[in-house]
Amino acid sequence: MNQIDIEKIKQINDIERAIAHLRSFIADSSAIERAYIFASTAHTGQLRKSGEAYVVHPILVASLVAELTGDEAMVIAALLHDVVEDTATSIDAIRDDYGTDVAHLVEGLTKIDMIRDAELIPSHSDQKLVVSALTFRKMLLASIEDVRVLVVKLCDRLHNMLTLDALSEAKQHRIAEETLVVYAPIAHRLGISFLKNLLEDLSFKYLFKEDQAAIENYLTENYRSIQGRLNQFCNKLTQIMLSEGLCNEDFEILSRVKHDYSIYLKMQRKGIGIDEILDLLAVRVLVQKPIDCYRVLGMVHLHFQPLNARFKDYIAIPKENGYQTIHTTVFDESAIFEIQIRTYEMHATAELGVAAHWKYKSGGNNAISLDWLHNLQYQNESVEAFYELIKNDLYSEDISVFSPKGKAFTLPRGAVALDFAYAVHTAVGDGAEGCLVNKEKASLLSELHNGDIVRIVTSTNNKKITRCSWIDTVKTSRAKSSMRANCNQRIRAIDAQSGVNILSFIFRLSPEKMVEIVRDEELEDQCYKLPREIDFLKEVINRIENGLRESSRFGTFWTRNRFKLKPYLFSSIEVLSNSNVSDAVFDYCCHPKSGDEIVGFMIDGKTHIHHKMCKHAAAMMEKHEPMVFVRWKQQQFNRYHLIISMQNAQGSLAELLTYMAKMGADINSIELGKEKSEHTQYCEMEFQTLENDLNRLKSKLEKKGKIIQFFRTDDAYRSQG
Repeated sequence: MNQIDIEKIKQINDIERAIAHLRSFIADSSAIERAYIFASTAHTGQLRKSGEAYVVHPILVASLVAELTGDEAMVIAALLHDVVEDTATSIDAIRDDYGTDVAHLVEGLTKIDMIRDAELIPSHSDQKLVVSALTFRKMLLASIEDVRVLVVKLCDRLHNMLTLDALSEAKQHRIAEETLVVYAPIAHRLGISFLKNLLEDLSFKYLFKEDQAAIENYLTENYRSIQGRLNQFCNKLTQIMLSEGLCNEDFEILSRVKHDYSIYLKMQRKGIGIDEILDLLAVRVLVQKPIDCYRVLGMVHLHFQPLNARFKDYIAIPKENGYQTIHTTVFDESAIFEIQIRTYEMHATAELGVAAHWKYKSGGNNAISLDWLHNLQYQNESVEAFYELIKNDLYSEDISVFSPKGKAFTLPRGAVALDFAYAVHTAVGDGAEGCLVNKEKASLLSELHNGDIVRIVTSTNNKKITRCSWIDTVKTSRAKSSMRANCNQRIRAIDAQSGVNILSFIFRLSPEKMVEIVRDEELEDQCYKLPREIDFLKEVINRIENGLRESSRFGTFWTRNRFKLKPYLFSSIEVLSNSNVSDAVFDYCCHPKSGDEIVGFMIDGKTHIHHKMCKHAAAMMEKHEPMVFVRWKQQQFNRYHLIISMQNAQGSLAELLTYMAKMGADINSIELGKEKSEHTQYCEMEFQTLENDLNRLKSKLEKKGKIIQFFRTDDAYRSQG
């Protein structure tokens, strides 16, 4: 199905053009003609906030329904969907003129509007609309007799969103929030993905204007680069499929950039900027038969490096709403592409969901989502039971949790209790020691779900609790930024203490004396740089040495170069000290990994390496244990795992190993002949090299065989013993 022309609909504001638009999607019939006349008469004199005749709205809603479903009864219901609520027309009159089916649909639509007015949280309330579970319950139950009511309502909401500019900013925000929380998830649940995306993006524009503008600006500024990468990849994929025996008429490749709101959600979930999103680019491959989907998948994985964790087969195991597609994500020339593979029929079902039932009469594979809706009518009538059923289904992206006093907080799906703590207040997050979720003790890293009641237990002395290793676990930018600021502050304090201890050991002076010297040299505000910057440390050593040498009390005892730092190299660690260092060992209390912030303590001639945030290291610093300058070696070996398919011929392995030796690769382990045929054999190995560009390394290795699997296995934590 072609995407709905949103811009064209937005520009239609008169009855004649609206009617022409409707007629372009459904053939004229006497019933539709009568319905249009009926609606025009019923809404005579009524104007929308924009000043246009009110009847333009139901006509354009009907055109959306016609384009989406092609169903006459639904189109007529769309034309009449406001007449009962806004005019003196009764359901009985509609039943008499248009039959039971249309009257049933209009009645369902009217009930939804009545319930919305009666039950939805009023606009003057400070509470989020998402709080109202009862609204969801009644709205769905009022529509459960016929899913078509929901489809028409979604089209009605789409047109409302397209004309939202005519309303006040407060109403724009309220309607957009209601759309994002209520209607977009329903579209998602019904499998109408393009409608869900439209509703989300339109809501996003009003709810997060600055974020939406930033994303749009980025995409506009980088349009040529993005489009160039998409075109290049699609051309490459097309040539691969043609070379593997598929014909042009057998497939179609569609490319796109992910829609704005999905980009925003990814940024929120990962706490990253748009330029850090790897899988911004998406490609969709449409084929004739299900078996062709797997053929294409094989071609994709044989020619591009897949990300194993990003593969999902929804053809073998469809989603509840009938969605069927193979998802995979691959690398190509340092770019990452999300690829969806499906048949044309699956595509229609994925785009239209339950609407495919009327659009194509065959219905596609939508029975499951219909079953889901029908099952709701057998649920317990209590709000709690119904809310428990739908809370994880309808809120597809955001969740709402509550404080013990009932205040609602909206968090991204996957948020943990610590995210909630920071949402309450930064001080609550900083001092959080534990929590209770639904009155049961839980971890601060417990994932929260819709409707959870969360109580945070804070420290009694208002002490900030630093949790640097948890930054990647929380989901909200507020929690991440606060935790990162605390960590930076703590690390700076640790570095300042380390700097004093390092100088004390170099000069063999007490920490108290060194603090006095640092103060005299006016270095207090710069001490934190001593364990980080070797050039600054050497400069400070010279300053202090010159100052002390001028003292008659010390000068006569010091020999030349007594304080010169000598580098000691141990595997991945470099130690700089003016004392002999026999080894560098990792203490197992904190397990620092390559790139982690580290400190070094001198114990019996050996440097003991700790993570900067290690509690044991903190205790040793407080005791002023001797410390030295340590850092990760700048040139480190990178470890790789490789499975390569080679020609099954004598000498092929020797040729490969000779080639790798010239590349500077050091083989750690190797296994040949795990699988082989008459012409090929597989070699699996672990090796290390100074080369850190995986793609450059891969291109070199591809000259000697077909790479089956290739990835880095770096365990920066060096083996001990």
